[in-house]
Amino acid sequence: MKVLVDVASKEISNYVDLCDGLLLGLENFSVLNSVTFSLDEIKQIVETYPKIEFFVKLDKNIFNDEIDNVKNILQELDQMSISGVFFYDLAVLQLKQELSLSFNLVWSQTHMVTNSRTCDYYYNNGVEYALLSKEITLDEIVNIARCSSIKTIVEVVSLPSVGYSRRRLVHNYYEDLGEFGDSKLTILEKISKQKILVKEEKNGTGFLLDEVLNGTSIICLLYQAGVDYVLFREEKIPSFLELIGDTKKYIDSGCCDTSYVEKYKKLGDSTGFFFKKTIYKVKK
Repeated sequence: MKVLVDVASKEISNYVDLCDGLLLGLENFSVLNSVTFSLDEIKQIVETYPKIEFFVKLDKNIFNDEIDNVKNILQELDQMSISGVFFYDLAVLQLKQELSLSFNLVWSQTHMVTNSRTCDYYYNNGVEYALLSKEITLDEIVNIARCSSIKTIVEVVSLPSVGYSRRRLVHNYYEDLGEFGDSKLTILEKISKQKILVKEEKNGTGFLLDEVLNGTSIICLLYQAGVDYVLFREEKIPSFLELIGDTKKYIDSGCCDTSYVEKYKKLGDSTGFFFKKTIYKVKK
C-alpha cells in the first residue's frame, strides 16, 4: 500500500522523500484545491522528480465549449510520465478512448464510487483506479478491495467534501446582503449541528466538513485488505509533513508500530462513515 498526498504547496521538494505519490490539481480544470498547477508546471515537476508517482486532478464538469481544450490537455498529459488522471466528468473517459491515449484513469465521482460491481464496470471500460466514496463503511471498502479488479484509493485524513455546486454561492450570499466578503465562510448545518467550511473558487463552490477525518486507526486494516493507496489531503491538517512521513514508515514496516495509532489520536476522534452505516428512513 502506498501513501498519496494532495498537496497544499508548490514546494514539491518538501514532500518527495516522505510519500509515494503526489496529487496535483490542474489549473482551471480541477476543484477543491489549496493550490493548482499549469500544464507546464506539471511537466517540469514530473521531469524533476522521476522516482515519485504523480497523479493529476481533472475533476470538474466539462462544458461543450471546453472539449477542444480538454482534448489538447489530455494529449499533453499522455506525453508525460504520470501515474493517472482523476476524472469526474465522463467526457474525460470518452475522450481518452476516442484519442487512444495510454495514461491511466482514476474514477473520482465523489459519492458514487460505492460498490465492487460498478468499479468492475469502469475497470472493464479502461479505468485502472477508483477513489472510493467517503460515505461507505470500512467493511464495504474491504469488500471492494478484495472483490474488484480495480485499484483502490481510500481517503483517510482530510477535511471531507460534502458537496459541490457550479454556482457562486458565497458571492451571491454577500451580494444579497449588500456586503463584501471573503471567498470562504463557515456555516452551521441546522440538523447535524456540524460546522461546514464553504469555499468559492473559479469553477464553483465547495462544502467541506470543518472537522478532520482521522482514519489513521484503520490504515492497518486497509493494508491487510489489499487497498492500493491511502490518500491524505493537506488543508488545515496540523504537522502534516510529519504525519505523512510517519505513515509511510508505518506502512513500510507492515503496520507493526502500534505507537503510530496512539500518536495520531491527536487528530481527533472523527472517523466519518468508516464505522457508521448510512440508513435512509421515510419521514412520516
